[in-house]
Amino acid sequence: MFKKKQQDYILLSVVFILLLVGIIMISSAGAFYAEHRFEDQYFFLKRQFLSGLIPGLIIMLILGNIDYRKLRKFSVLFFLISLALLVMVFIGGIGRELYGAKRWIQFGFINFQPSEVFKLALVLYLASWLESKKHKMSDFFEGLVPFIIILSIGGFLIIKQPDMGTLGIILITSIAMYFISGSKLSHLGAFILFGLGTLFFLIKSAPYRFQRFLVFINPGFDPKGAGYQVTQALLAVGSGGIFGVGLGHSRQKFNYLPEPVGDSIFAIIGEEFGLLGCLVIITLFLILAFRGYKIAKNAPDDYGKMIAVGITSWIIFQALINIMAIIGLIPLTGVPLPFISYGGSSLVFLLAGIGILLNISKQSKIN
Repeated sequence: MFKKKQQDYILLSVVFILLLVGIIMISSAGAFYAEHRFEDQYFFLKRQFLSGLIPGLIIMLILGNIDYRKLRKFSVLFFLISLALLVMVFIGGIGRELYGAKRWIQFGFINFQPSEVFKLALVLYLASWLESKKHKMSDFFEGLVPFIIILSIGGFLIIKQPDMGTLGIILITSIAMYFISGSKLSHLGAFILFGLGTLFFLIKSAPYRFQRFLVFINPGFDPKGAGYQVTQALLAVGSGGIFGVGLGHSRQKFNYLPEPVGDSIFAIIGEEFGLLGCLVIITLFLILAFRGYKIAKNAPDDYGKMIAVGITSWIIFQALINIMAIIGLIPLTGVPLPFISYGGSSLVFLLAGIGILLNISKQSKIN
């Protein structure tokens, strides 16, 4: 006899703990930076609540109570809208440039990153497309070629911003979904080689990317230039030791470490809470991965399985890329740490993804 499951409260609890950590760390890491830049030490904290946490939780609640299968009919439209938004970042008066990158759109007081919309839209669209092609995924021309074309369209717009970190997350997430769709391993290998070749070309074609690669190969390369952020991040993590210097006592947040509330927030966690604090954060993401992939395994249909794998892979690989970049295991990328880093649009769509995951967990069947 079968009965419906309750939603995954372990997953929900892990997400709430990560959100709480985010609030605490944004308050700690951002106070001096916000006071210095905006003359309001609570600027980042207030913005995170108003533009990210509150709307994100509302959307999570709504999507958690809407049958995920109803999203299928809107997946194509949502995907096309996300592509249009990616194009709009290049339109004067709408797109907003910051630090040499065109990644933001501004409508009045609303300011967001279309690439965050695209992450969720791509997962929903790929889930629908891969399910519809499940009997043809072993065919090179009906499976692999259209898959590469779909990714190339969005990937081209993202790399023009430029945003290598987001491109990497999208590619890895798509590979995970493609893998479970019934594709041939030879096709998967060909796609990975294609991705690596593209990555090599992109690194060589932009001097600042090549400098970051040189910093990765030799951490001592240009410590006051291209290697500055990595150097300061490693100093922060290293000075934290095992137990950390204590909440609020970070030294690197005093205008030494760039983006202390954004991409670099894991370094502040390492400094203030030490190795143990870092291990707690990593453990929380591992639990999230286990619960997310378990939801995928128990999903009632292939569509739900694809979505669950896509959303879980997106969150976990984004966290992995952020953490590995901060501790120097991969070249530096500008991606936020999920649920913890400052960023309203990122948090809203992450919580939207969690809402869909929770709904899939409720729709699953158990003996």
